[in-house]
Amino acid sequence: MDSIDAAGTNAPVPAAAAEPASVPVPRALATEAVHAGREDLARLGVHAAPIDLSTTYPSYDTRAEAARIDEFAATGARPEGPPVYARLDNPTTARFETALARLEGTASAVAFASGMAALTAVLLVRSGMGLRHVVAVRPLYGCSDHLLTAGLLGTEVTWTDPAGIADAIRPDTGLVMVETPANPTLAEVDIAAVAYSCGSIPLLVDNTFATPVLQRPVEHGARLVLHSATKYLGGHGDVLGGVVACDEEFARKLRQVRFATGGVLHPMAGYLLLRGLSTLPVRVRAASATAADLARRLATDPRVARVHYPSIGGAMVSFEVHGDPHEVIAGVRLITPAVSLGSVDSLIQHPASISHRVVAESDRRSAGVSDRLLRMSVGLEDVEDLWRDLTEALSARPGRAARSPETRTSSAVRPSADLPSAVRPSAVPSP
Repeated sequence: MDSIDAAGTNAPVPAAAAEPASVPVPRALATEAVHAGREDLARLGVHAAPIDLSTTYPSYDTRAEAARIDEFAATGARPEGPPVYARLDNPTTARFETALARLEGTASAVAFASGMAALTAVLLVRSGMGLRHVVAVRPLYGCSDHLLTAGLLGTEVTWTDPAGIADAIRPDTGLVMVETPANPTLAEVDIAAVAYSCGSIPLLVDNTFATPVLQRPVEHGARLVLHSATKYLGGHGDVLGGVVACDEEFARKLRQVRFATGGVLHPMAGYLLLRGLSTLPVRVRAASATAADLARRLATDPRVARVHYPSIGGAMVSFEVHGDPHEVIAGVRLITPAVSLGSVDSLIQHPASISHRVVAESDRRSAGVSDRLLRMSVGLEDVEDLWRDLTEALSARPGRAARSPETRTSSAVRPSADLPSAVRPSAVPSP
C-alpha cells in the first residue's frame, strides 16, 4: 500500500501498517469483513485501500537490507520497515492476509497465487521436515486428490475414512487433510473428532465451500485452514488466489516457501480479494438461502434421484439425476455451465467429466462421485428464475433446445412450509 506524504507523492508504508497498533476489540463477523485490514486508511487520508504494484523498492542502506534479508531467511517473519521485493512480501496482499486471518480467528494468513499453490506450500513445509506422509479423507477437490495421489512432491498418502485416521498415522506423518463440506458431494466431517484423532499432527481443513461465515475450523481444533480464494472470498469470478490461515509459527515457514518457490499472490488479486471479503457474509447468506430452497425443490422432483445439501447450509447443491446429466448441462440457459464456484452468478458442472476427471474412476465412485452427479454453485439470482432454468434443463431431451420463456413459466413451485425444516432458508446458520 502507499501513503500520501506532505508533498502529495506516494511513499511506501511498511506491511505492518495494515495492522492497527492496538489489539482490536472483538467484533462481529460482518463488521470484521468490512473493516479488517483497513483500520489505518483514515489515518492515511484515504477511504479505499491503495494498490501497491511495485515489484521492487529503493534502498540506499545495503547493510541494513542485508540484515533484514538474513532475518527473514532465518525466521520467515515479515521484515520491519519498507518492503524489499514483491516475492517476499507486498503491502496490498498483506491487508488481505490480515483480514482473512481475523475472519478465520487465526494469528496469521499467507496468500498464494492459487489454492493449489497454497496446498503445495503446506506439503513442502512438512516434507522439508522429513514428514512426507499424509493422511487424507475423500472426497477432496479433484486436483488436491491428484496432487496427493500422484506423489508429485515426493509425498505419500493414505486414504481413510474419519474413523480410521488415528490408525493411519505413522511416525513420518506430517499432515491430516479433510475438506468439509467436501467437493463435490458436500459430505461433512466432524472437525473436532478428527482433530482429536490427529493428536499432535497438524489438521488441515479445506474450508472453501463453507467460508468463515458458516464455520471456523480452528475453533474445533484444526491448525491450518485452506481456501481457494478464487471462489467465495473473491466472489465475482475475476480473481485467482489461495490462502492458508494458521498460527504465526506455521505462517513463517509458509512465507519462506513462498519466497523460494515464487507462488506469490499478485497485489491486484490481493486488492480484489480484500474487496471481496467486505461482502462475503452478505453474499454467502443470501446465496445459501436460495440454495436451501432449490435443494428442497430438487428433493421432491421425480427427475432427481438424490440431493446432497450440508447440514451447516451453504450455497452449494449437488444432485444425482435419473436421466442424462450431460443433457442437463446442455439445457441450462440462465445458469452458466462452467467449472469453479462461489461467484455472484450460478454455475453448474459435471464433476466426473471436469473437476474430478483427474481422479481414478474407481476412487471417484467409492467417494460418492457418481457419473450422474451434478454440482451447482448457487449465486444471487432470484430463486424462481433459477428454478425455471433448472426444471427446463431437467426436462431437456437430446438434440432439443430448452423451451421458450413463455412455456417455462408453468413450472410448479412448492411452498417452503411443505418442505423439511432442515433445508429451509431460515435454517442457514449465522456465525
